[in-house]
Amino acid sequence: MSPRSGLWYCVSVALSLLLSALAPSRAHADDSDAEQAAPPATATVVVTPLERGSIPRTITLYGSVQASALTKGTLMAPAAARIDEVYVRLGQSVEQNAPLVRLGPTPATAASYAQARSALNVAQQLLARTRELLAEHLATAQQLADAEKGASDARATLRALEAQGAGGAATLRAPFRATVTALSVASGAIVADGTPLLDLARSKTLVLAAGVVPLAAHAISAGDPARVSALGAGAAVQGTVLMRGAAIDPASGLVPVEIGLPSGALIPGEAATATVTTGTFEGYVVPHEAILLDDQGNPYVVQVIGGAARKVPVRVLAIAGDRDGISGDLSPGAPLVLAGNYQLENGMKVRIASRAAPAAAAAPAAQGSRSAP
Repeated sequence: MSPRSGLWYCVSVALSLLLSALAPSRAHADDSDAEQAAPPATATVVVTPLERGSIPRTITLYGSVQASALTKGTLMAPAAARIDEVYVRLGQSVEQNAPLVRLGPTPATAASYAQARSALNVAQQLLARTRELLAEHLATAQQLADAEKGASDARATLRALEAQGAGGAATLRAPFRATVTALSVASGAIVADGTPLLDLARSKTLVLAAGVVPLAAHAISAGDPARVSALGAGAAVQGTVLMRGAAIDPASGLVPVEIGLPSGALIPGEAATATVTTGTFEGYVVPHEAILLDDQGNPYVVQVIGGAARKVPVRVLAIAGDRDGISGDLSPGAPLVLAGNYQLENGMKVRIASRAAPAAAAAPAAQGSRSAP
């Protein structure tokens, strides 16, 4: 090969290598131009009109049916006694004057009663003798006064023991028509003076004793209506808030609430839930599925404005069934995205597939829903 031919061969090889190196860069530039020229992503969504409406503000409480503190009573042993017989059982309804418990004296009580009777006999004999001596001028008026006082004191002691049942068996009876809500004794037991025997609650004055977190307690007031139902039961009865405490119960950390119940609706000790209506929310009412949470747990909705998505932070002020009352910087005429909203970002183009019914025109929420704080 001549020198000139070898030179051209080297030049052609170098040129080929240079063109090969430039080819990927040109292809990459062509791909970038194609991407820039491609239309932006579009999402297909289902929307609903943004409507104003009203829903009840409600708070849900849990508790148990009890006797009101103003109408329940505790029967206690009037003296140290032996439980001869118990006539009632826990949860039993009793009529006024019905026998509850029969008490008999303990050996010590019986001895005290015998001593009191003996002391009275001695005091009465001494009084009679002192009167005879005074008539014969053998005793003074002061001695007669002392004898009279001794007889009076002995008589008072005996009467007190008799009132306590020391003289024999005594039967405690129901002071009013009631339900036995606690029974802490059994036949044969020996009880001390003042020992609680059983608790009674007037049958027509039962309440739901519940509690509410302090943050929500200020919204509840006496007189607020409530729907109360036993746990696991579908039917509910109408109740009324009788009392909302002004302090926190240290045992539960909740503010106590008492809800009055209709007569015979529930039984003492039954667990129940109550939905208290504290007012009415007026404002934007949206379906629950329109509300999403961001990475920080804050609620927001997506509106379609000019064919593009816009995220709007909101506050949830009331919940009733599948409807939420919200507030925020919302555009009144822009629809809300119901389906497909989780994939949208601000400015993303959307295509509306269909429109759902407005939330305000939906069926009223069922009773028993829970409100947001």
